[in-house]
Amino acid sequence: MSMTKSQLLTHMAKKSGLSKKAAGEFIQELVVLAYHEAKKAFVIPGLGKLVLVDRKARLGRNPKTGETIQIPAKKVVKFRIAKQAKDAILIYKK
Repeated sequence: MSMTKSQLLTHMAKKSGLSKKAAGEFIQELVVLAYHEAKKAFVIPGLGKLVLVDRKARLGRNPKTGETIQIPAKKVVKFRIAKQAKDAILIYKK
């Protein structure tokens, strides 16, 4: 089960010595900054990188009818996990 927003704010407030409200404002500002900087790539060291990627046009298939359809090119947002994060997370799965 994932952490709720309240649990995250409580944890961050306790670890940083900030109030829960200040921790919430910090996280919100980090999110807003990530949204604005994603076009150029927003990096959180040790966690990963938020990037904007151009996806090419391609052929797809309608799962209901089986008919081939043309999927247009578009931009998508991706989060590329850092190697350091992968290594830290995958250790616990063994």
